[in-house]
Amino acid sequence: MLLILLAFSALAEPGIAPVEIDPEVALQAELSRLGSLATLPASNDDGLLRIRAVGDVMLGTSFPEGYLPPDDGAHLLDAVAPLLMDADLTFANLEGPLCDSGVSTKCGPSGNCYAFRSPTHYGQYLAAAVVDLVSTANNHARDFGQSCRDETHATLDALGIAWSGPVGTTTTLETPGGRVGMVAFHTDPGSNHLNHTENAAALVAALAHAHPIVIVSFHGGAEGSRAIHVPHGTETFYSEDRGNLREFTHAMIDAGADLILGHGPHVPRGMEVYKGRLIAYSLGNFATYGRFNLKGHLGSGMVLEVELEGDGSFARGRILSTRQEGRGVPVPDHESRAANLVRQLSKEDFPHTNVQVREDGAITSKP
Repeated sequence: MLLILLAFSALAEPGIAPVEIDPEVALQAELSRLGSLATLPASNDDGLLRIRAVGDVMLGTSFPEGYLPPDDGAHLLDAVAPLLMDADLTFANLEGPLCDSGVSTKCGPSGNCYAFRSPTHYGQYLAAAVVDLVSTANNHARDFGQSCRDETHATLDALGIAWSGPVGTTTTLETPGGRVGMVAFHTDPGSNHLNHTENAAALVAALAHAHPIVIVSFHGGAEGSRAIHVPHGTETFYSEDRGNLREFTHAMIDAGADLILGHGPHVPRGMEVYKGRLIAYSLGNFATYGRFNLKGHLGSGMVLEVELEGDGSFARGRILSTRQEGRGVPVPDHESRAANLVRQLSKEDFPHTNVQVREDGAITSKP
């Protein structure tokens, strides 16, 4: 699989000292850049585009001490790496930075907090598993400050892994299935903001202007084992507004998105097809070593395979269920717990949807 990173917002340059960027300036600059790109036809001539996607990935943290995996993480993804490789494009949510520096202000005197910092060289494990595209729009992206976030992006650039996350950033890739644009959102002022629907729609529409296929990633919704359902209305977590996800996802498809990949609740959630486009509301925890509660549904994840038609519409898909053993070692789940849960939740939360999840994990949609 060969992918070429074409562009992202020029406002965040690796190696440059971090500066405060006005969100509106960043947004307008990216909209202008995208608007200058040549308009491409609304369909690819190369047939189906195959995408594989996973949710939260945090391969171990050097803070506090004692939470790095055995063998320095070199074999952490061995059992699931083959599931990631058979695609034109592989996506993950990078739950925390890749860096060897930075200072965290999240932890008080007790030290009982969750701040993640995976060693920079752990990025090579993502590249070896053929992860091509990541979101850095989440609540752990700035755990060790802006300098650490910049180091993360520089590391991803050096590895050829495309990314979107900070305000005004999108990314473009050339794949065997055609040109793909991606933008990632979170409910945080340091990221493309999920709750600023008008701005979010403008970014998606600008991407759709020059990309036959547009992927939207979002990190939103409540968290924890009780957060398996997608409610109507706004979700909160510790009094934080985590978005009205039904409203957001539909608005993004109305603006031109073709596939929406959700993560953040740490559990799998249901799926629906809206205007012929697939929405996966949460892919769950995939590889979260050492610091995550993995009991029950929190330990279930998936590799979601999606095949899109040339015009971006959903053709078919499949859930390859995974689970995490021990402190967080991902392995294939032959009991298909994630697929079974998604089947149940899709029926309960979206009773009028046309998503069907079969016993073998295959996803289809009825007209």
